[in-house]
Amino acid sequence: MRKVYFITGGARSGKSSWAEKLANDIIGKRAYIATAQALDAEMAVKIEKHRQDRHAGWDTFEEPDAVEALLKELSGKYDVVLLDCLTLWLSNIMVHSNTDDTVIARFGALVDAVKHFDGVCIAVANEVGLGIVPDNPLARRFRDCAGMLNQRMARAADDVYMTVAGIPVRIK
Repeated sequence: MRKVYFITGGARSGKSSWAEKLANDIIGKRAYIATAQALDAEMAVKIEKHRQDRHAGWDTFEEPDAVEALLKELSGKYDVVLLDCLTLWLSNIMVHSNTDDTVIARFGALVDAVKHFDGVCIAVANEVGLGIVPDNPLARRFRDCAGMLNQRMARAADDVYMTVAGIPVRIK
């Protein structure tokens, strides 16, 4: 079965937990694509906690950049893949790209890989556009790119949910 879920929400809104529950309810072989990098001690602890929270039955792939290629490689080998998180992936690729055109081209490649994944793909992202306008150009660029990426993923997804206070709300 080919299906795309897109789950968005604010920080600590319960989106990752709900995405894992959704994936666990699907029978079959599961892959978890983690885009976070342990660049400091706090993040290392958070990543380890996420690893421990996932029960056996998950194959974890830590890939901060080449998610598009990994999705293509995993297609047909896994029944469900959980991609967490697109927002961290975006920050990872923006570090290596000086132009929005390059970043936006990567969006297209990622959305294409998600849409063509032979199984269920669950993608998780932060909703960053609900707060104040950032005070510097880099932060505004990031917010704008995150908004564009989320819009593209939402258009490509079959089902879209936003988590609010731990409650998933279906919006598409």
